[in-house]
Amino acid sequence: MTNTDFGTRDGFIWIDGTLVPWEKAECHILSHSLHMAGAVFEGMRAYDKHIFLCQAHIERLARSADLVGYRLPWTTTELTRATEAVIWANGLNDCYIRPVAWRGSQSVSVAATTAHIHVAIAAWDWPTPATQGMAHNGIRLVLADWRRPAPDTAPTASKCSGMYMIGTLARHTAQQGGYDDALMLDSHDNIAETTATNIVLIKDNCLVSPLPTCFLDSITKHHVFALAQDMKLTSNQQTVTLNMLADADEVFVVGTAVEILPVTELATRNHVFRWPVGALTKRLMATFARSIRADATTSKSAT
Repeated sequence: MTNTDFGTRDGFIWIDGTLVPWEKAECHILSHSLHMAGAVFEGMRAYDKHIFLCQAHIERLARSADLVGYRLPWTTTELTRATEAVIWANGLNDCYIRPVAWRGSQSVSVAATTAHIHVAIAAWDWPTPATQGMAHNGIRLVLADWRRPAPDTAPTASKCSGMYMIGTLARHTAQQGGYDDALMLDSHDNIAETTATNIVLIKDNCLVSPLPTCFLDSITKHHVFALAQDMKLTSNQQTVTLNMLADADEVFVVGTAVEILPVTELATRNHVFRWPVGALTKRLMATFARSIRADATTSKSAT
């Protein structure tokens, strides 16, 4: 049976420059970020041992740290090499990767300018919905009561731990109601994102996603937009209303963990909207699956 306790697994985690046994990769209970939610992290994947869109993710990790007031003590190149070492040490091929940085235990007050900055990188086998044969099933969403905060109220462009608290609350409520995830609005009643993925609608062969003014802009989404352009489809980011979403031909969510997942239903207080798992979404999913393997093959050929 799969071990679901992430604290008691076999393997190695890179922490502050050293590969340590998984169960010994710990931080102190009085670490500032545990109390004040200042950790930043990334979700990445490797396919055939190749880290997909690695530089973009590591650079965003550094930007996230900068947005919450600290700098990473490692360069992009150093963190890339460390990630490669983690994959190698754990004997992984396809895997999910979680780099995380946080303020240490030198302060537990609100101010923590003297706190040491720690960085860790873990990787493990986390199958995608596609590899589990579930990608074409589609997911059901419910409209969340929580909203994404306005950009002048929080560092919304940072992949910061504190930004995910409302996502946890919203997804718990959704799952308790029998749904897969929750869709959040912004402070102006426009569509924002789900609890952890960007949402994309397809209308008249055009991919449309909300402007990432109050949530994290998906790196994987922009990869999908580039694939769509190669397929002679158009794409753009703009304000998306609930009515626009309801009128879409197809809808899907996108992110590192799930890749591309069709959305088949959205329940609001007054309406239930439904969409098919459409032909364009299926084409994008197939094209994405080829692209991640082609990218890995290209990288190997270049080295």
